[in-house]
Amino acid sequence: MMPKIIDFGNARCLGDKETHSTATETIGSIGYMAPEFLNNYKEISYKSDIYCLVVIIKEILTRQRSYGVVENVVEYWSKRSNTSQREQILVCAEIGRDCTDFIPSRRPSMRQIIDRLLVTESTQIIPGGRPSMGNVVPLKAFHPAPGEMIDLCKTSQGGGDKGEVIDHNCAHCINQTKNPVTKAVEEWMAKHPLVGRRSEMNDLHQYMTNAFFKSIQIMSVWGISGVGKSALLQNFFCEIILYDRRLIERNRHGLFNKYGWVDVAYPFNLRDFSRSLLLSFHSQSLLANKDHGIDMMESENPIVKCRGILKKHRCLIIIDDLRSTEEWDLIHAELVSGFSKNYIIVITNEGSIAKHCAGNKGDLVFNVKCLHADAAFDLFKKEVCRKYPLRRTLPHGDVAEVEELVSKCGGLPKVIVEIAGLLANKSVGMMEAGARSMNDNFMDDLETIDSLKCLFCWMRTYMSTCPDSLKSCILYLSIFPRGHIIRRRRLVRRWIAEGYSRDNKQHEESVEENGETQLSDLVDLSIIQQPPHMIASTEQRDDTRMMSSCQVNGFIREYIVSRRMADDDDDDLVLELGGRSTRNTQGCRGRHHLVILQSWDRSDITVFESIINFSRLQSLTVFGEWRSFFISENMKLLRVLDLEDASAGGVKHEDLERMVRCLVHLKFLSLRGQREILHLPSKLGELTKLQTLDIRGTSIVCLPESIKKLAKLQYIRAGIPNMLCKKHGHNLVGVEVPRGIGRLKALHTLGVVNVAAPGSSKSFVQDLKKLTQLRKLGVSGINRKNSAKFFRAINGLVHLESLSVQLEKQNSDQNNNDCLDDMIFLQSCSNLRSLKLYGHVSKLPRWGNGGQQLGKLAKLEVEVTTLMKGDINFLGRLPHLRILRVKQLQDGELHFRDYENAMEYESYKNIKIFEIACSCSSSSLHVRFGRETMKQLELLTIDCCHGSPSYQFSGLEHLSQLKQVLLLNTSSPDTLKEQLESQLTIHPNSLKPVVKVEEQR
Repeated sequence: MMPKIIDFGNARCLGDKETHSTATETIGSIGYMAPEFLNNYKEISYKSDIYCLVVIIKEILTRQRSYGVVENVVEYWSKRSNTSQREQILVCAEIGRDCTDFIPSRRPSMRQIIDRLLVTESTQIIPGGRPSMGNVVPLKAFHPAPGEMIDLCKTSQGGGDKGEVIDHNCAHCINQTKNPVTKAVEEWMAKHPLVGRRSEMNDLHQYMTNAFFKSIQIMSVWGISGVGKSALLQNFFCEIILYDRRLIERNRHGLFNKYGWVDVAYPFNLRDFSRSLLLSFHSQSLLANKDHGIDMMESENPIVKCRGILKKHRCLIIIDDLRSTEEWDLIHAELVSGFSKNYIIVITNEGSIAKHCAGNKGDLVFNVKCLHADAAFDLFKKEVCRKYPLRRTLPHGDVAEVEELVSKCGGLPKVIVEIAGLLANKSVGMMEAGARSMNDNFMDDLETIDSLKCLFCWMRTYMSTCPDSLKSCILYLSIFPRGHIIRRRRLVRRWIAEGYSRDNKQHEESVEENGETQLSDLVDLSIIQQPPHMIASTEQRDDTRMMSSCQVNGFIREYIVSRRMADDDDDDLVLELGGRSTRNTQGCRGRHHLVILQSWDRSDITVFESIINFSRLQSLTVFGEWRSFFISENMKLLRVLDLEDASAGGVKHEDLERMVRCLVHLKFLSLRGQREILHLPSKLGELTKLQTLDIRGTSIVCLPESIKKLAKLQYIRAGIPNMLCKKHGHNLVGVEVPRGIGRLKALHTLGVVNVAAPGSSKSFVQDLKKLTQLRKLGVSGINRKNSAKFFRAINGLVHLESLSVQLEKQNSDQNNNDCLDDMIFLQSCSNLRSLKLYGHVSKLPRWGNGGQQLGKLAKLEVEVTTLMKGDINFLGRLPHLRILRVKQLQDGELHFRDYENAMEYESYKNIKIFEIACSCSSSSLHVRFGRETMKQLELLTIDCCHGSPSYQFSGLEHLSQLKQVLLLNTSSPDTLKEQLESQLTIHPNSLKPVVKVEEQR
């Protein structure tokens, strides 16, 4: 079949000043036009073009203008093509049938057409990288793991001599090799099962599909040592081979016809590398005559031999444990460049190496992270049962010590497997005792295990070579207890106060942006992890800004603590009162960080004063009960005072007065959650170095006048929990700010401010215009009177990335229904990434310019009376929206699909997290999902608002990437949980989404 030009009959050249052309009447040729053109549909979509395209394709296939059935098309070509070609024609004919359906919504999208064609095309090899028909395809061997070979050509029936090349186009050979090959690979996969990695396996297959579609040859896979990269790729390797074998058994060509797995040996030598690759390719021949094989490889140049194979065949090659870019450059120049039909996967521990290998396009860089807590414990249980078959389950007694031990493994499969091996053969009582003993000596025990030496070697190497600022950030993480949930902004602001995050002029990063970059680096390395309830993947680095909280990897924390206990270096010393690292620091130099844990006995003040060198103390973090003696006049260098996790009600006003008087160098002050605090000291302005002030959750309603003196203040977080709204939402009552707050030119985070406070509305709006560096703003009290002035004022804040707006509570004389329409004035705020709209919002705002100012919006939270159809369609078309939280205040139905004129359009393309809530326990809400909506959704959260509202869900089976459904704040979860689990039984994924119940977060 020769390529054809489809149809440009209605195209014309545009004028210099024209950007588009609009047809005022129906034009086209009868027979080629889609039916909706003739039926006076109001809107014509791309599905109409698909109809026209496929009419032409069907004419090419049949050489006549007809709409014959599929069988007629195949019959026409039966004498003009071979078997493989006929199968391709069958697929094309089936696509033609589907695409000319008279109902547009039933026609496949262009993406679906391309995917079906790719699957068909992948069964052939043509010059330039695609498979070609008619080749004899020898499948030699596959190397799933170092030192372990599976001979794919050797049959249990003894068919053929060793070293025989099998022709997969030969039916006799197919029948001989079918069962043993498939069985061998499946047996290997059964011996090495993957746990908790199905999502990653799906992603890898999608990456390979994208590689074929975009003609990309190289993919890089990276992650820290011990995270399970090789095991993941070995199973992926097996799945590809099984897939190819099934194609071959159906007389079709596979994706690849040679497979190679190379473990890079050190010191690196390209000839040795090439020789290893040849061994992987020719393992069967070596089995036939090992000495002859060695002689052959010694007599011939292995590099030249490899190049010949790579030029002739389509190969899948996995290169494991690459350690430098120089090694890759040598491999690429000799064995990759110029051989475009091969697919190379590089495995490395370093992200920078992975990006270098991926090249300029850099599309296919896959980061493997540690297992989540549930998957980690599941792996432990399965490994125990696998290594000790007589035990089918764990002991039913107290497993708290075992759970603690697994949590210390940090989700690293390599560590979990070794721990399971040590405990597998212990009896019921002895397993708990053994776990307790290992908990007490965790790192000491692990460092004696030979198979983990490479992991500790990597840790030591990384800690010694990483930038000093990032190393300080890592060591600083041990301040927080294992498993403790940390707010992302809290951590970044502390790093800034300590001086670990600074302006990066080379990359034009502000201090805040540098802190976020450091956090992203540590998330990529799995040193910092997402909390268990946040399972959505972070494929892009910007996603970490959407991550509101995090926690320290359990293994990394244990490693840091063990190193600091053994290290004599006094710099950046972390001391725990109530922990394992309490020591006398009176004679120590360097910076000290004091952590007072909840478990520490606070009854003896003399112990506190005798072992701590207050003059060196740089940060103080309190968990649990607060005592006034924690503040000393000798803490002259203290930069960080963090009481966010101190028990509420313990801090008195006298304590605040003493803090202001003694801690003159303070840069970070968090009083979050201390409800007994009614106001800040009048001398707060004397803390001239203060950068961060967090008083959210206190009872402070007004900021003092002296706050205007804090010229270095960058971050103010305030707001009183609204007890009337607390049960039903996240609303806060804002604080009143003094006139002249606009003097704080360095301020980039401010909220929540009560715009409607008596006498402050006009002054605050004027001051707001001066805060040109604001990136995050939260306000309450927006009403009909002040909305227009407020939105006009913030229109000049071009750096604004996050905006939270809460409407003032309405009374009988007030109607705020339309005040959000004044957001039409926001024409310059094009950097908005997060938007929150609270209060009785009757409808979403009217956006000017088609909502272009929301082009970068990634997170939206809205509390609305009823989400209208037009609003649903508008939100579904936002290109970068990833997190959506909707609280509907009235009963009704939410139908998430973009459906016009009997056609459904793809919507909410990038949504990863969706949270739905209704107003009270008596509410009834029916949520429907269309076939083309939220295809990337991974986490569905259902907030029951501390009651048992009537929820109904339809279309959950369309959410193809859904991993978890989370039920929050429900008084009787069983009914809803059973309903959802029943619906999810028809979900198309083999690994069904999990329904979990969680108390209020």
